[in-house]
Order: sequence, then structure tokens, then C-alpha cells
Amino acid sequence: MIDVLAIGRCGVDLYPMQTGVGLEDVSVFGRFLGGSAANVAVAAARLGLRSALISGVGEDPFGIFVRTELARLGVDNRYVRIDGEYPTPITFCEIFPPDRFPLYFYRRPSAPDLQLRAEEIDTAAVRSAALYWSTLTGLSEQPSHDAHFAAWRARGRARHTVLDLDYRPVFWDSPAAAASAAQRALHQVSVAVGNIEECEVAVGERDPHRAADALLDLGVELAVVKQGPAGVLARTRDESVTVPPVAVEVVNGLGAGDGFGGSLCRGLLAGWPLEKTLRHANAAGALVASRLECSTAMPTAEEIAGLVEQSAVGAVDA
Repeated sequence: MIDVLAIGRCGVDLYPMQTGVGLEDVSVFGRFLGGSAANVAVAAARLGLRSALISGVGEDPFGIFVRTELARLGVDNRYVRIDGEYPTPITFCEIFPPDRFPLYFYRRPSAPDLQLRAEEIDTAAVRSAALYWSTLTGLSEQPSHDAHFAAWRARGRARHTVLDLDYRPVFWDSPAAAASAAQRALHQVSVAVGNIEECEVAVGERDPHRAADALLDLGVELAVVKQGPAGVLARTRDESVTVPPVAVEVVNGLGAGDGFGGSLCRGLLAGWPLEKTLRHANAAGALVASRLECSTAMPTAEEIAGLVEQSAVGAVDA
């Protein structure tokens, strides 16, 4: 059985090997597996979970790379379709630590992961996965939008059905269109995860407590609101937990949310207490932020536990 089945973006990240430099002046790039859903699947695999990805790549050398790299990093790639029309997408970024990392997506007029059709979804795999992870971006275009809802209908609002609010303005006609899609999607899932800006788009609230309440009002069982330097809030109908951030020297913050997501999957499936789950997810995200790349930066369980312990000692000493 699959532990974590993710659906959504995959592609190639071409990241500069130089920091503090605009793309026009970069001379050396590194090539990495990328895409939020792919990164979450890799993060889960790095933590010992059996993970798989539903996505698409082009019929091109980069598509071969993506499928090969997924397998090398422990992710089952059998559900990654090969598209004969659209090329494998490429993403560039600029790296200006500690908090500016502009992204440049080359996904037009469309990308293979947005061409997934309802009839191509292995609904038996979606139903049987212990945890099913999807992102708001997958609703930004047809036929992917309808494929996502077909998968949710097949699964039902099962436990550990997660929506990452992952809002990227470049993929949407307007924030209102994203908000409408998010409202419909939140009625299909049991867990919602997003940062303050993403929650504001989805439910119209920037205050983390009001945002969490609004998500719960839509029927989710667990709302996770990432607050950056203010830490992370998670709320159920019976429990509310806030944990502080983990201090690291930031190199590239772009994959931190995906590292957080992979560790969140581990904690949910292990049945950990909410506070432990959040502390480990925070540490996982911090470790990724301290590294240059995304997918291959995903930490091991031992690395996460070490940073959690180190942070706890530092808090006591302070």
C-alpha cells in the first residue's frame, strides 16, 4: 500500500549556484527535480514512507530526468504520465537570502501536470493511500481541475486527505478565481495547510486563529497555519497548538514548505501528538531552508530529530 500519494507539479529546477546575483549575471546553474508535489513525495520517501506521485512530464530529455530522479529518490513514478504536446516545465529562481527568492515559471501555454484527465486517475490508488496530498495549483486549469475533483469523489472525505493551499498568483486569472476553487476544494478534504497569505486567499482571513477557525468551519478536521517568524498554529475542534520557528541560517527558503509537508505526513500517519508533529515539521522546513536545492535537500528523520533536540536545548538555555 502507498503511504503518501501526492498529485501535482513536477518539473526541473534550474537554480543558480551563486547567491545574491540576478539571473542576468548568473553563469552556473544546478539542475534538480522540482515542483511542490514532487518535493513533498520526496520528503516523505526520505523519512521512510512509501510515496508515489500523480503528475505529468513532457516527451523530452527533461521528462526522462524527472521520472528517473523520482525513482532514484524513492518515489514511485508509475502514475507520472508522458505528454506528447507540452514540454516538461522549467523553473528558475534568484537567491537573495534571507527572505527574497523570486521564481520564474516556464509553464506556458500549459504544463503536463495540468493536463491530467479524470479518466487517467487511478482511483483505486487514491482510495487506498494512507494519505492523499493535493495542491490548490492543480485546480488552476482544466482538465486538471476536474481530475482533482474526480479523485476526491473516489476517496471521499477520508482521514488524511490533505490540501496544500499553495497559492501562486501567476497560475490564476485572479485571486477571486483561486478563492472560489479553494472554497470548493476545502469541502473535499480533512486537512488544510497554508501560510498566512494563502489562508487569506482561501478564506479571507489573515489572523491565524480566525483563519484556522474558518477552515474548520468548512469541515476540515485539522487546520495548519504557517506564520513564518511567528511559528506555526494547528487547530482541531478540540485542540489548538502553536510552536515557535526553528532558527537556522537561511540559504534558500523555497523548498521549506515542502519539507514541512513531508514531515507533517509522517507525523499524521504515525499518530503523533500535534505538538510533536509540528515541531518536527518545523525542523524539517528549517533544514531545507538552510540548503540550496529543494528535492535533494529533504532531510532524514535523524537530521530532523537532531535539530528538534538542539532547538529544545537552546530554548532551555535561553
